[in-house]
Amino acid sequence: MSTAKAEGRRTARLQTPSDLSSNAIKDISASLTTLLADVFALYIKTKNFHWHVSGPNFRDYHLMLDEQAAQLFAMTDEIAERARKIGGTTIRSAGHIGRLQRLKDNDADYVTPLDMLAELRGDNKELVSFLRETHDLCDEHNDVATASLLENWIDETERRVWFLFETTRTGNSGEH
Repeated sequence: MSTAKAEGRRTARLQTPSDLSSNAIKDISASLTTLLADVFALYIKTKNFHWHVSGPNFRDYHLMLDEQAAQLFAMTDEIAERARKIGGTTIRSAGHIGRLQRLKDNDADYVTPLDMLAELRGDNKELVSFLRETHDLCDEHNDVATASLLENWIDETERRVWFLFETTRTGNSGEH
């Protein structure tokens, strides 16, 4: 195969059929791709804390974080495939994730278990807001299928926030 032909195939536009407008496809797939970067970033942070948690509640925290990481990882394929299904593109590399993610990494050598859980609670709350923003965009473009998926992910993410909140509760007042 000639170099020109190979380059043409590499840069060829995907022509996935969709009844959504070209603007809707562009806007929604871009939003889903950014959302995917955030979910990957949160997945890695959750696994990081899962691997490095310590202390008297190790087993409970370790298992909870593993369960939450599995939920996040399960979201990644669904998000990417939804972007492709409507005719868009999505994440292509770890570098692409790093350029798009809005959630911050945590590369600290040591984080206390309660600080880990509090940070994840905050990140999951932020993820809920990103999911809602994408849902609003889907509503604008009448993309009910993507909106429906987002509703389930919002519920799952709110559940993670709730579990992280309850796990770090220090007293009856609800303060942390």
